[in-house]
Amino acid sequence: MNVLLVYPQYPDSFWSFKHVMRFIAKKASVPPLGLITVSAMLPATWKKKLVDMNVSALQPRDLLWADYVFISAMSIQKESVDKVIELCLKYEVKIIAGGPLFTQEYSNYPQIDHFILNEAEITLPMFLKDLDDGILPERIYETDEFADITLTPVPDYQLLSAKDYVTMNIQVSRGCPFSCDFCEITSLLGHKVRMKNTSQIIAELEILFNLNWRGPVFIVDDNFIGNKNKVKNDLLPAMKEWMQTHNNPFTFNIQSSINLADDEELMSLMAETGFTSTFVGIETPDEKSLHECNKGQNKNRDLLHCVKKIQHAGLQVSGGFIVGFDTDTSSVFQKQIDFIQQSGIVSAMVGLLNAPKNTTLYNRLKAENRLTAQSSGNNTDLSINFVPVMDHQELLDGYQKIIQNIYATKPYYKRIRRFLLNYRQIQTRQKKMKFSYLSSFFKSLFIIGIVNKGRSEYWKLLIWTLFRRPTLLKDALTFAVYGYHFRTVYGLMDKNSYS
Repeated sequence: MNVLLVYPQYPDSFWSFKHVMRFIAKKASVPPLGLITVSAMLPATWKKKLVDMNVSALQPRDLLWADYVFISAMSIQKESVDKVIELCLKYEVKIIAGGPLFTQEYSNYPQIDHFILNEAEITLPMFLKDLDDGILPERIYETDEFADITLTPVPDYQLLSAKDYVTMNIQVSRGCPFSCDFCEITSLLGHKVRMKNTSQIIAELEILFNLNWRGPVFIVDDNFIGNKNKVKNDLLPAMKEWMQTHNNPFTFNIQSSINLADDEELMSLMAETGFTSTFVGIETPDEKSLHECNKGQNKNRDLLHCVKKIQHAGLQVSGGFIVGFDTDTSSVFQKQIDFIQQSGIVSAMVGLLNAPKNTTLYNRLKAENRLTAQSSGNNTDLSINFVPVMDHQELLDGYQKIIQNIYATKPYYKRIRRFLLNYRQIQTRQKKMKFSYLSSFFKSLFIIGIVNKGRSEYWKLLIWTLFRRPTLLKDALTFAVYGYHFRTVYGLMDKNSYS
């Protein structure tokens, strides 16, 4: 078999970081980990090619070569998915689809030949066995069981053009112990946290190292500390030893719940191992809304204090925020602005509440006859897929007020300075100046410091950082470039008068 693995394109969004790429000569943030993991499960005799459409275009010659096209996607990639399907039909190549989008919405894609749904460790062997036995494969392979990921193979990292990505990625665990009603993770992956063996993780790091990757590694787990005891007492000590033995070649970025702040020993171990940042679902500072969405891990705690504890432990915090809960009132918009500005969370992803399919929220709204559409999966397109309690226009206006007041130039740079004052950097290796860093620096000087409106705030940040936190100059410049991306995505490039 000739198998073409295709990853559809992301639209311009908060997480695409598309407008950052021009500064750092990269093409995409992260590679398609799911597809290259599926690739490693295919027979060794099959020939495989990967086309990540965020890196390179899908060419007719690729489709003419392939016996099958394997495609995986998330909801936000729907538009690109439709184009891939159209091309496959044009060149008469069969399509095999899997991943979150198709697991949730396979009935919307009658053109696709076969679906490998849920977790491929279980459903892909069913398909392959039918092929091997000479049986006509079924259209849908699905399961209500969860995979034993200690049997998951090392992803086919060698298929990647690593130089085109900002970061490599690995997976340590699946599942989440919490029950946030708007989150689709537990409906897809369950409440029980399933972890790979520590030896598997070390083997994956070793392969990335041998492929000459140096730099950031994103651990894609939805909650890295879902099984905190095993992470703290088994995985992290082994990772720390491996990192020290290999002269600390990587830095690690994660997603975690806010209760990370409760364990100073764990945070210290993570920082010493090379962990530099975490994404935390803050959602809202409003206790009523936290109760409504069953965000138990965030309730009855000083969220602002928790964020600052994590920052002071040596981990940068990016955060997710939501407006549109039934209990939200008009006061929530200013509360969100104040919290974000005071926290020093530079990358604050604020979204309108949406109800992904099969979530607790989706089922409740369906029962209340309030659903209007499927969720787009895009946090920046002003879409909401249900009828909110708050007046819809008031909700949109309040949301846009938040965006304007946290990403306009003055408040954004003020937030960077607040973060830099609170952040305690833990050095795990000697930083070396690379040519790419210098190139990025000069691009930022020209594009943000000379061409772009709001340039005076850029120069104020550079001067302030040189005098107050000179060791964090690279971080300050990185956040300045992030700000350029965020303002472009949100259409704020000419709206820098907010204070």
